[in-house]
Amino acid sequence: MGSKDTTYTGQLKRWNDSKGFGFIGSEDEDRDIFIHISELKHMTRRPSIGDTITYQIQVQEDGKNRAVNANIDGVKQHPSENAGLMGNTLVMIGLAIVVIAAIGYFVL
Repeated sequence: MGSKDTTYTGQLKRWNDSKGFGFIGSEDEDRDIFIHISELKHMTRRPSIGDTITYQIQVQEDGKNRAVNANIDGVKQHPSENAGLMGNTLVMIGLAIVVIAAIGYFVL
């Protein structure tokens, strides 16, 4: 059994796209590791059988292992939501400066 802080690598052996889950085959574990699509929602594409997956292991209440903090090797991640918020904030600040400058120009 693995530690949650340890990163493992395995190949996606089975994937049910309509249900959003599958199993990773790993040399480090005795059994295949369950993975849910929610652990890969930050990836730019859905997983495919044969993908190399890096992941950590979380032991569930029933004692079974589950892949968490997973990534598909060689596939980009979606840009961070925080980066999008930062970009929107900068646009709003820039717009506010333009409006203040325009008001100052017309008042004087």
